[in-house]
This record gives sequence, C-alpha cells and structure tokens, in this order.
Amino acid sequence: MAAKKSSAKTKPRAAAKIALISVVLSFRNEASVLPEMISRLVEVFTTERLDYELIFVNDDSTDDSLAILTKSAAKNDRIKVINMSRRFGVSECVMAGIALSKGDAVVTIDADLQDPPEVIPELVTKWRDGAEVVYTVRTGRDGEHPLKMWLTRMAYRAIKLGSEIDMPVNAGDFRLLGRLACDKLLELGEHDPYPRGLVPWLGYKQEPVYYRRDARAAGEAHFSLFSSLNPYKTFISGLTSFSMAPIFLIFILGGGVAALSLIGLTIAGIMDAGELIWVLFALFLWGSLLFALGFVGIYVGRTYKDVRGRPRYIVKDTIGFND
Repeated sequence: MAAKKSSAKTKPRAAAKIALISVVLSFRNEASVLPEMISRLVEVFTTERLDYELIFVNDDSTDDSLAILTKSAAKNDRIKVINMSRRFGVSECVMAGIALSKGDAVVTIDADLQDPPEVIPELVTKWRDGAEVVYTVRTGRDGEHPLKMWLTRMAYRAIKLGSEIDMPVNAGDFRLLGRLACDKLLELGEHDPYPRGLVPWLGYKQEPVYYRRDARAAGEAHFSLFSSLNPYKTFISGLTSFSMAPIFLIFILGGGVAALSLIGLTIAGIMDAGELIWVLFALFLWGSLLFALGFVGIYVGRTYKDVRGRPRYIVKDTIGFND
C-alpha cells in the first residue's frame, strides 16, 4: 500500500537526466510471445526516449526461448539474458535479474504480455515525481476463469487480513523499484521470497498505478487454477512470510477443541451416546492436529531454508553482460 505522506516533501528526480531503466522479465518456455514482447518494449522506450536494458531471466526453459533471445541480443546490445542452472521459480529469477541490473530504476514484469509494457512510462513518471516504489493494481483481468479470479481475490484478502503490514489487494509483480529499494530488497536473504509482501515491507514512498490486465497473447498459462505448484505455493508463502495469524489460529483452535472435548465427554456420560459420535469426534481431533502440525511445519521449514545457508539461486551463464 502506498506509504503515508509525511510533512517533508519528496524531491522529484531531475527530468533532464536520461535515466537508465532496467526491465527484468522472469520466464520459462515463452517462445511464442517473446518476439512481440521485445518489439513492444523497444517501441515503448524508443518513443519515450529512455535509456534501457532488457534482462530476460531464463528459468531453465525447454523450448526455443533461449535461441530467440540469443538472436535478439546479437541485434540489440540492450537485450541481456541470464540462464539459471535449473528451475528455481519466478521470484528467485526476479531477484537474480535485479542483482545484475544497472538501472537507476528497475521494472519487473511478466513475459506473457498480460501486463502491457505501454504502462511503463506512467511508472517512470511517478518515480521521477519522487516515489521510490511504483506498484500496479489490476482493475480487471481479461481471459481469466471466474473461479480463479474469486479465489485470487479471497487469497489477497486473507493475506492482507493476517499480515503485520498493509499490503495492497490485486497488486501483482508488475512494479518499478528505485535503486535504493532494489539494494534494500537484495539485502533480505529470505528463501521462497514473496516480493508482493517484501516490497511494501520496505517502506519509502510508494504510489499505485491502475491498469486492466490483458489475456495471454499466445501460449499456455503457467499459473493455471489447478497447477500443482504455483498458486498455492504463492498463497502459503505470502501468508507465512508476514503473519503469525496461523499460529494464533492453532492456539485458539486447540483451546476450543479441548473445551468441546470436555463438554462432549460430560454430555456423553449423561446421555450414553453411541460409538459413531465418538468416531466422528476422534476424526475431527485428528484432522485438527494434522492441520496444526502442517502450519507449524511450514514455519519450521521456512526457518530451516533460511539458516542452512544455501544460495537462493545459481546462475549458469549470461549473455550480453560486459562483466
């Protein structure tokens, strides 16, 4: 959420300076949309007369994505490629791209053209006006399943409700970060990073830009409703990264179950209830225990990942970087 305005005015950045804008795109198997994405990005920056670099972070693609980018980089030295050693995930690839970027500001955007590159100049304008972070809020989404949209809204609200910070609803990974925010974000060494929460956590002046998300230009969605990995991992990561609410929920649930058990035993002793009630009650207790252990296990697992000291990602090689 946008930070509250303080009494001190934020000094706008000099418009006369030709800023270098880095665009970081984390992708996997997007050969069908990459040529159009590159064309539209180049057109945006050419029209706006902004210096730029396009950093494509290849999350171990198995299609022709790398071949397309290699040819494009040979024609345009502003196009750069980071190849990961294996599949690490969207957020990790975004962090790798930010780490190797050199821009005065960094724009993170999906490579599937659902987030229109034509919105980037508006992000840059608000950054020039003094915002350190410019995030985008989706007013609508084309080509998405209604059930997925409902579940997404509920997930955003659940994370926001349980979070210790104020996170905007319907704000995705399409955003602009000033160099200061980028450097501070990279200092956070969390595994399974959740940028949608980490960026608001940083503070500084944050301003929104509203837009309508387009349907995919081509290819298949990698974050479908019934994907076995992405949507649910993202929700759980966001919930456990910025909230202790599940732990308190377990405490309350445990106390409630204990109280109900005592009442049930008292009533059963008086009414001589059948065995079926006891079987169902035992199943309820068993399910509650598994639920509690599951959430505790998630927190323990996140702690384990952070303390064992492994790198969040490994870069195999790069294309287009001078050093």
